[in-house]
Amino acid sequence: MRSLGSLPKSVLILEAIGMVLLGAAWLSLNDYVTLPAPVSSQGAAVVMIFAGIILMLPAAFALFWGMAQTVAPQLMGRNTKTPPKPDKEKHDDADH
Repeated sequence: MRSLGSLPKSVLILEAIGMVLLGAAWLSLNDYVTLPAPVSSQGAAVVMIFAGIILMLPAAFALFWGMAQTVAPQLMGRNTKTPPKPDKEKHDDADH
């Protein structure tokens, strides 16, 4: 996996929503922004933090999985090398 842009669009959307939730929680907790009444409490900010982290986990997992497949393809069950071809018996071998 070469870049973040190679992730599926749905994973990128979840990542963006998670960042927005984390940013909104941070701004709300530091009193930079006043949010509407249902989400202005500290409990709601904690819920937004956990939801933001959970929404960002699929992108982290996808990046980790792509890196693991690139670094150690044998451990991930993917063999990038072609299997060795069996040697054909030569007619002029010393054993014949």
